[in-house]
Amino acid sequence: MRLIHRLRRRSTCRQLVQHLNIDMRARLRRAFLWLVVLTGLHTLAMVVFEGLTGGDALWLTLTTLTTVGYGDVSAATPLGRAATVGLLYVAGITLLAQLASDYIDYRLKRKESMINGRWRWQMNDHVLIINSPASNAGVYFERLVSQLRATRELHDTPVQLLTEAFPEGLPDSLREQGVVHHHGEPSDPRSLAAVTPQDARAIIVLASDEYSRVSDSITLDVLTQLRDLCGDALPYTVAECVHEDSRRRLALAGASTTLRPIRAYPEMLVRSLVAPGAEKILENLFTHHDDHAMRYPVAVEDAVWSDVTCRLMAAGMGTLMAYVGDDGEIVCHPAHDHRFSATALILMVREEFVPSRAEIETCLMDEVAGDARTGPSPTR
Repeated sequence: MRLIHRLRRRSTCRQLVQHLNIDMRARLRRAFLWLVVLTGLHTLAMVVFEGLTGGDALWLTLTTLTTVGYGDVSAATPLGRAATVGLLYVAGITLLAQLASDYIDYRLKRKESMINGRWRWQMNDHVLIINSPASNAGVYFERLVSQLRATRELHDTPVQLLTEAFPEGLPDSLREQGVVHHHGEPSDPRSLAAVTPQDARAIIVLASDEYSRVSDSITLDVLTQLRDLCGDALPYTVAECVHEDSRRRLALAGASTTLRPIRAYPEMLVRSLVAPGAEKILENLFTHHDDHAMRYPVAVEDAVWSDVTCRLMAAGMGTLMAYVGDDGEIVCHPAHDHRFSATALILMVREEFVPSRAEIETCLMDEVAGDARTGPSPTR
């Protein structure tokens, strides 16, 4: 019951803010229209009672209304002065002051709404991030947005968050990077509609709790609503999936790709946007599932990178990813003609076949034996 009461209170708060913004804009429009009417009536009165031209009559009206009062033109007849007092002194100047006050108040409330996430942004071609981590949301988003800004394809793409993590406004570190947010529950239909997902360039749906299966249910609900809002035009969508058996359901609900939540590396999400499919490779590096990385303490001397790589791949040993130099430094994916000596090799191997150290050594020794018949050996 407390949860229902809290949700109703949040909904009431959002509706109240929306009604206040609508009412304020309506008041401003009404005041401006009345000001235009008073300006027109006084201008007409000056033409009729004072015999002024239309330009001089409008000039007199505006200088009087704004209390500038140059004195180059003024009302001289009793009827003209009476019209000035009634239309401008009593009504016009008061209405102008009220209009200015309401406008300033509206701008302040508008800025406050933007800061607190109560504003409905009209965005297009943006990256929309839905939900937030259960802890350290500010630090996580700062790293994630920094990676977006560092990526050539996304460095100037607007970013909008839909989250409840920042009720008092975004941290300065995020606002300085041009990030905006809408404060709302990720699965709330009104909140999802407010962030215009149909106009987004890409959508990221985060798991609220990277250890709870309930997060997958929330993500599934969000994806279903996104598909209803966007139809067949659902943008490229990355969804975090806590449990492996939920991937298929999320894909059927509209997710373009799914990956496990890895909070220490938000860069994986960026890779999934820039190079779809790369997240699968990166995810496998973190798990002992499908393809995964293995380190083999095999000595190699004065070898060419492409020769060793091709030899290992041709023998089905795996894909050479990096080597450990004599000084202990790990060198990843050097140039094809790079010559190196190593104390260990790091390979991406298949789950169904993980070669042993002896098999790796035998493969490289076979290369040495073959090269001994034709020339100097690059490996040992």
